[in-house]
Amino acid sequence: MTAGLRRRRLQPGRLLLYALMSVLAVVFVAPVYLLVITSLKSFDQVSLSRMWDLPRGFSLDSFDRAWNGGEGVIGMRGSFWNSVRMALPATVISCFTGSLNGYVLSKWRFPGSNLLFAAILFGMFIPYQSVLVPLVDVLRELRLYGTINGLILTHVVYGIPITTLIFRNFYAGVPNEMVEASAIDGADFFGIYRHVMLPLSIPGFVVVAIWQFTSIWNEFLFGLIITNAPALRPVTVTLQNLSGSQYTQWNVQMAGALIVALPTLLVYMFLGRYFLRGMMAGALKG
Repeated sequence: MTAGLRRRRLQPGRLLLYALMSVLAVVFVAPVYLLVITSLKSFDQVSLSRMWDLPRGFSLDSFDRAWNGGEGVIGMRGSFWNSVRMALPATVISCFTGSLNGYVLSKWRFPGSNLLFAAILFGMFIPYQSVLVPLVDVLRELRLYGTINGLILTHVVYGIPITTLIFRNFYAGVPNEMVEASAIDGADFFGIYRHVMLPLSIPGFVVVAIWQFTSIWNEFLFGLIITNAPALRPVTVTLQNLSGSQYTQWNVQMAGALIVALPTLLVYMFLGRYFLRGMMAGALKG
């Protein structure tokens, strides 16, 4: 009886909560709905007065033109693969660099290690815009300006603070006795990392990989400044330029936006649960 009365008292509050969640869901889904239906329309169906209407016919012509180009539209196919060539190695290198940094700063303390860690974290708060000029100068000296490798190096360097923070917090939860026992057994610095820390840090790698891949794939400013040739630009820069010379084809723009969003969407669809498990396991705690 008491449980039944408690459920009845909570029912109005639950209804209010569900109503609020439903309203927020509609607000969140509405732009996605508009994006999808506009991308499936032909150009003559696109107008402000009919933007919420469903397309009169199913057509993938907008996606074909966004991907391959045509009629004054620069296709995204080449730039899409530029982003793949950039994001995958940058993500992998960022993961292992942050993992090694976190391993050293959590299990191999040395004088000044806390100061070094604070200096690394300071890089998270430096605006990109404030270092563009010296960044370009450095890349020119290294002969990496205007190249995919220059973008990879830039994203790896800017990923060091966040990846180091995540892995340091994750490794801080690993008992020091495991490291000490491995050292007593004769394992050296890299032996302990390879046989002890690395197998335990798979949840941390999943969190960092998803975080870094999403950030690198969606980044625009570095791709615009560092690449000086249209053939080398990442897909986000090409999306910004995905328009005709005399008028904007909004159906093609929306199709291009869906193509750009597809890789990160797939990553979260297939790896999202592992991302949550990684956070629960301690990769973002501390």
